[in-house]
Amino acid sequence: MERIAVCPGSFDPVTLGHLDIITRTSELFDRVIVLVSKNVDKNPAFSAEERVELIKEVTGDLKNVSVEAFDGLLADFVRESGACAIVKGIRAMTDFENEFQMALVNRRLYGEAETVFLVARSENMYLSSSVVRQVASFGGDISGFVPEKIADRIMKRLYK
Repeated sequence: MERIAVCPGSFDPVTLGHLDIITRTSELFDRVIVLVSKNVDKNPAFSAEERVELIKEVTGDLKNVSVEAFDGLLADFVRESGACAIVKGIRAMTDFENEFQMALVNRRLYGEAETVFLVARSENMYLSSSVVRQVASFGGDISGFVPEKIADRIMKRLYK
């Protein structure tokens, strides 16, 4: 039986931290679906389609990874995709508290899938899409925060 994991997030934009979690997940599961999802609390800088394309570009060498967008409940997507796990990266206790709550909600909505937490590598503990957006908006160097092949496009969008 194929073990499918879903790595959900807003990925606005995708960071080196995200890429690390996706890569590590691809080593643990047969197939990984990176799911660009809508966060009702955020106003994205990139459209869902743009985020899907950016992620596809930086994960192209990971043969068991696909990227999709979904505008609904994560538990519904996980059920429909046949996934057995939801994988989330954790940077700090604040991440854990929020993700733990969501894991309990997802378990209630679809108990067939487990939530798996991967701890961020120390070099990515501070890294978030919000940090990238803020640094880029002031023209700062984001080369150590995002994959090199998409850094220019992110700067073009965010630096005004």
